[in-house]
Amino acid sequence: MTFLPPVNAMHFLLRHGVDMDKITALPKFAETNDELIGDILNGAAVFARDIVAPTNWDGDQTPAALNGKDVTASPGFKEAYQSFVEAGWQSLAMNPDIGGMGLPTVVSVATNEMIYGANMALGLCPMLTSSASKAIEAHASESLKETYIPKMVTGEWTGAMCLTEPQAGSDLGPVRTKAVDNGDGTYSITGQKIYITWGDHDCADNIIHLVLARLPDSPEGSRGISLFICPKYFVAEDGSLGDRNEFYPIGLEHKLGIHGSPTCVMEFNEAKGWLVGEVNRGLSCMFTMMNEARLFVGVQGVAIGERAYQTALQYAHDRVQGVPPGQEPGAPIVHHPDVRRMLIDMKTRLMGARAIAMATAAADDLGDHTRAGLLTPITKSYGSDMGVDVASIGVQIHGGMGYVEETGAAQHLRDSRIAPIYEGTNGIQAMDLVGRKLRRDGGEAMRALISDIKDIKALAEANSGKGDADLTVCVRALGVGLETLTTATDILLNAKDEDALSVATPYLSLCGEILSGALLIKAVANGLSVGDTQAGSMASLARYHALSVMPRAAAQLDFIRSGATPVFDFPIAQLADL
Repeated sequence: MTFLPPVNAMHFLLRHGVDMDKITALPKFAETNDELIGDILNGAAVFARDIVAPTNWDGDQTPAALNGKDVTASPGFKEAYQSFVEAGWQSLAMNPDIGGMGLPTVVSVATNEMIYGANMALGLCPMLTSSASKAIEAHASESLKETYIPKMVTGEWTGAMCLTEPQAGSDLGPVRTKAVDNGDGTYSITGQKIYITWGDHDCADNIIHLVLARLPDSPEGSRGISLFICPKYFVAEDGSLGDRNEFYPIGLEHKLGIHGSPTCVMEFNEAKGWLVGEVNRGLSCMFTMMNEARLFVGVQGVAIGERAYQTALQYAHDRVQGVPPGQEPGAPIVHHPDVRRMLIDMKTRLMGARAIAMATAAADDLGDHTRAGLLTPITKSYGSDMGVDVASIGVQIHGGMGYVEETGAAQHLRDSRIAPIYEGTNGIQAMDLVGRKLRRDGGEAMRALISDIKDIKALAEANSGKGDADLTVCVRALGVGLETLTTATDILLNAKDEDALSVATPYLSLCGEILSGALLIKAVANGLSVGDTQAGSMASLARYHALSVMPRAAAQLDFIRSGATPVFDFPIAQLADL
C-alpha cells in the first residue's frame, strides 16, 4: 500500500507541542523558521513515499545476502540509499562545523520517522551512521575526525556499532575482544562480535566500525573496555580508499523481522584500529552513540506503528463485512463501532508517543540535557512498546487477512518487535529511569517535569472552550495524572532497591501514559490559543486519551505500592508448574 507520512500531525506538534519559539531564538537555529520546517517536512514526506517506501516489501521478502566476504543489500536498497545521500538527508541535524545543515534535532525526529515508517530496515543504516559520527565528533582526536567525519556526515560512508558478543550483551563487562598496541598509534583488534546491524553491505563505499575491545592489562569488567575505530577500507592521506581491513562478516542472522537489515556476525582478525577517547573509557564514549540511538529507536516504534495504522485504515475503508449500525448494506468495516475504537486508539497512542519523542529532542536542542536524559528511557520504551501494540491492533483490524503475509500487516508486527529489545531492552530503560534518572538526584529532575505538567494543566484550563473545543475532561484527567505521578515518584524515591527495580517498568509506563496525554493537551491548548484550525481535531484525540489512556496510569499505583512482594512472593521453583 502507499505510505503517506502524517505531515500535518507532525507539523502541528512542532508548532504547538514543543517550545519551538525558544529553540529558534537560539543563535545556532536563527535561520530555522516555520516555513522552512514545513518545506523540509513536505520534501521528506515525498522522498519517503516515492523513493524509500517502495523498497519495504522487497526487503522483507528478499533479505540481505552474504556472498563470500561481502554482503549484498536487498533489492532497491542501494539505489534508495544513494538517493538519500544525494538529497542530503543524512546531514540535516548535523553540526555545521562538520558539514551539517545545523537544523534542530526535533525536526530530524519528524523526518527520520518518515524514513523509518517507509522502510525501517533501511532506515537503521543512516541512524547508526549519525550516532557513530557524533561519538567520533565528541571523543576522537582531530586527526580521526578529519579523516572520517566529512563523509559520514554526508552518508557517503556509513557507521556501525560493534558492542555485543555471545557472552556480553546488555552487560558489556565480559567483553573479550582483544586490542594490542602496535606501538605506532594503531592497535590490532581480534575477536568476534554478534548482532551487528548493517555491519557489512554494498550501499556505501566504506563502513566505519566503532568497536569495544580490551587491552591486555586493563581492569576487569566495564571499567577496562576501550573504543576503537576500525574502517572497512583504510583511508589514505588524500582521502582515497586503500586495502581492506582484516575483519569480515561470517554470518547473517535469520530474524523475525527487519529482514532487509543485514545483522552480521563480524570476525576481527588482527584488524587495525585507532583509539577513540581515553584507554579504558570506551563505554562512556559509546554511550554518546547509544543515547541518540535510544531516542531514535523510540521514533522507530512510532514510525512502524504509523505504517501499521495506515495499512489498517485503508483496509477498514475497503473491507465489507456485516452491516454497521445506521449504515446501508455494503458499507465498509470502518463504520463498525469497535473498528472505529481500534483505529482511534492506534492514532491517539501514536500521537502521544510522537509528542514524547519530540519533547526529548527539543530538550536536547535547548541544552537541557537533564530533561533530555530523564525523557530518553521513556521515549525509547514507550515509543517502542506503542509500536508493537499498535501493529498488533493493525493485524486484528485485518482479521484473518492480517495473519497472512500478503497485506503487509504481519510484516509491520514482525518488524516492530525488535525495537523494545535493541539499544538496551525496555527493562533496562526502566532500571535506568528509576535508578539513575530519578533516584540519583533525589527526584529533582522529575519534580521539575511535574511542575511543567502543572503549567500545562493551567494552560488547558485557560483555553478550554476556545474554538468550541471543550478540554474539561482533559483538565480533569491531567489533575488525576499529576496526583498519580507525584505519589508514584514519592514511593520510588523512598523504596528499597529491590522494591524500586521490581516496579520500574510499571513506573515507566505510568510516566509515558501521563506525559503523552499532557503533551497532547499542551499542543491542543497552544493551538487553540492562536486559532489553529487543526486544534479541534487534535482536541478529539486529547479527549480520547484522557478517557482511555491516561487513566491506565492510576491502575499501576497499587502494584507500585506493593514493591517486590508480588514479584518474589511466588516460589521460583514453582515457576515451571505448581
